[in-house]
Amino acid sequence: MTRNVTDIAIVGGGIAGLALALGLKQRGIASRVFEVAPEIKPLGVGITILPHAMRELSALGLGEAVAAAGVENAESAFFNRFGQLIYKEKRGRAAGYAYPEVGIHRGRLHAIMWDAAVRELGGENLVLNRRCIGLEQDSDAVTLHFQETATGEASEPVRARIVLACDGVNSAVRKQFYPDEELAFEGINTWRGVARGRPMLGGHTYVRIGSIKTGKIVLYPIVDNYDAAGNQLINFTSEAPLSGRPKNDWNKPGKLEDMWPIYESFRFDWVDVPELLTNYEVLLEYPMVDRDPVDRWTFGRAALVGDAAHPMYPRGSNGAAQALLDAHTLADLLAAAKDPVAALTEYERLRLPLANKVVQTNRKTPPDFINIKVEELVGDRPFDNLDRYISQDELRALSDNYKRIAGFSPQDLAAK
Repeated sequence: MTRNVTDIAIVGGGIAGLALALGLKQRGIASRVFEVAPEIKPLGVGITILPHAMRELSALGLGEAVAAAGVENAESAFFNRFGQLIYKEKRGRAAGYAYPEVGIHRGRLHAIMWDAAVRELGGENLVLNRRCIGLEQDSDAVTLHFQETATGEASEPVRARIVLACDGVNSAVRKQFYPDEELAFEGINTWRGVARGRPMLGGHTYVRIGSIKTGKIVLYPIVDNYDAAGNQLINFTSEAPLSGRPKNDWNKPGKLEDMWPIYESFRFDWVDVPELLTNYEVLLEYPMVDRDPVDRWTFGRAALVGDAAHPMYPRGSNGAAQALLDAHTLADLLAAAKDPVAALTEYERLRLPLANKVVQTNRKTPPDFINIKVEELVGDRPFDNLDRYISQDELRALSDNYKRIAGFSPQDLAAK
């Protein structure tokens, strides 16, 4: 018998789920969050919070705490694998945005959001150790079924007026509506980690080196003054073709020797990548995957949100941003609507085409398309004069086009 009843159930207590719960609370709407983890730990690696994402966090009252816990980016710089500068631009407040661009450890960001949810919602409305295994619905409500994560034992079902699935790329709720769907994998391997290192290029630069075709690495600081020697904690994300190897396991510990041959020559006067990598503190290996965009996120009284709705390649730092935009849109619609089911349908109408376009753009022309384009034009070799192949204005247009599609061009943020 189902005695556990709530008005709005949020499946997943990550960035999307917590932002949604906090946004609903601001609008006077109660919800309960059901999180798969048995306990909250500062897990993960770095994440970049773009200005439109910082706008959303600031609206939740978290902007100052997030900025203080990370490192503000002042510029973004693109280099070929020979260490030559291709293009750079100012970012965040240095570029005139009202909000900063911040690199932060995901565990720190999550802790800030979780602590805020405990304060605002009350601990009794944040339920840990609950793995969703399915749902069923009738004309009045949805019944959610859970297992205890730690034991695998069935827990009491939950009855809710609506269910908002924020349970990530491997969403159990999405699986129910798309049972035959597979992760989309195109043979790219990813290593992600954090390492202790000297500040590079002034200590406030987001750096991309190399091309996905021959091996790319992204570097940016996430903690300032990490130790007594003045080092920063620097996040690294690298991508390289698997060259015929099968898809690797999900989120497994990485091995430095597997990535070393790709990056051992990346030694420049402004950063020594091999030296940095040898100082890693966390190293994980992932297949670079997303899911093909779908044309439906809402199913009666249930809706997909964040990575459950639109998982995307980790390029352009837009996964968290799009989840935060989902959360804001849903909270506004649910606050204004007399019929919550109609609000879910309107959310899908507003957000689905925009987020799906970002998914497709991250596949085809992400921000590091600049590196790919230059490598195609110049060849995999150093250049004497890049302007002979492509102008800085043309490279800037590539960057601006991505900002426009992802919703964080200066014009977009000024209008909102």
